[in-house]
Amino acid sequence: MPPGLTTRTPGLVAWLRLARVFQKAQRASAVQLRCSGLSPAQFDVLAHVGADEGLPQQRLADGLLVTKGNICQILDKMEQRGLIERRPAGRVNQVYLTAAGRHLFDQVVPQHEGFMAEQFAVLSDAEQAELLRLLRHLDQRLAGGNTPDGPSV
Repeated sequence: MPPGLTTRTPGLVAWLRLARVFQKAQRASAVQLRCSGLSPAQFDVLAHVGADEGLPQQRLADGLLVTKGNICQILDKMEQRGLIERRPAGRVNQVYLTAAGRHLFDQVVPQHEGFMAEQFAVLSDAEQAELLRLLRHLDQRLAGGNTPDGPSV
């Protein structure tokens, strides 16, 4: 863009706004989770494993919002805290919550879900549904898919 030119395309402005909103939501989320002694990555593990006990470690790594290199460190720390356990099943490790992990899951996941819902409450239900639809469409397009909107998140 030449110096002094301030015109930006709507796509660029939307991308910049999306990045800013994501950073703000991520910071608020991290602060809220810190009260429970969890990092966002540990919460992600807790939520995934709590929703699907016995999840293979590789499938867990594929679904997380962290790099694959961090998954072992995250799981090691959570295992040391007594929140999860890894059990060998053939050639893979399956991940389970311990009793302490299940207790934390039952407390923190609904609490955090409510907190994040509050952050988006500035939008009506219809606006939230439209935002989800638009983000899903963009996500699929960026992934190279042309599938119609469905119920998945």
